[in-house]
Amino acid sequence: MGKRIISQRRGKGSHTYRVRQKASVCSPGYISVDGGEFECIRLRSSPGHSVPIAKFISKEGLMFENFAVNLLYVGQKISFGSRLDSKHQTGQGYRPGDIAKLGDLKNGTEVFNIEHNPKDGGKFVRTGGNAATVMAKEGDIVKIMMPSKRVKKFNINCRATIGRAAGDGRLDKPVLKAGRKFFIKKAKSKLWPRVSAVKMNAIDHPFGSGRGKRMKSKIAKRNAPPGKKVGLIRPRRTGRKKR
Repeated sequence: MGKRIISQRRGKGSHTYRVRQKASVCSPGYISVDGGEFECIRLRSSPGHSVPIAKFISKEGLMFENFAVNLLYVGQKISFGSRLDSKHQTGQGYRPGDIAKLGDLKNGTEVFNIEHNPKDGGKFVRTGGNAATVMAKEGDIVKIMMPSKRVKKFNINCRATIGRAAGDGRLDKPVLKAGRKFFIKKAKSKLWPRVSAVKMNAIDHPFGSGRGKRMKSKIAKRNAPPGKKVGLIRPRRTGRKKR
């Protein structure tokens, strides 16, 4: 009698493959305010995130937590909305750590924790040391170059944090031990070590066994059962791209 393959066991959602609640000690994001000044009162690490978490408070007592910008310190003040001065228009007086709408930023500005839709709290570019770049504005659309060099379009009312996310260099220190790597992955409920499917027994995976190792693209059918839905699952295209 065979075992459930890894994709089945992960899909079941048992405690083995579920992210621990303590991994995400908070939900970083933005609050719904039109403007104001906030002060950083705390910096802490979260096992479920690769960026330090900063806690901010305003004079009115409003608090929220957001990903820390690079070189942020306790006591630093940030602003929601634009920083205006007598010589410049909206968007010219921003400093790293400020939170603003994409439509108010000039081209070339580095941003992170970008909202997908206005007021959703931030969905994109949320890993340590990463930043996207404002490329151009076209009507109600702002073009952003993502860290992958892909250009993505956002609404001008989507908010983002100016600067580069803290936590850069976290991969520079070598892990050295397999046990340390195991617990790093376990904090985020990532499957590690990962065994290649073609190296398994036939009873454990559809790609297993030592016979018939033809490394060819295998497309799973849309109505395939969970035990067979492995490999390429309904891809848009296969094969090498023609230049």
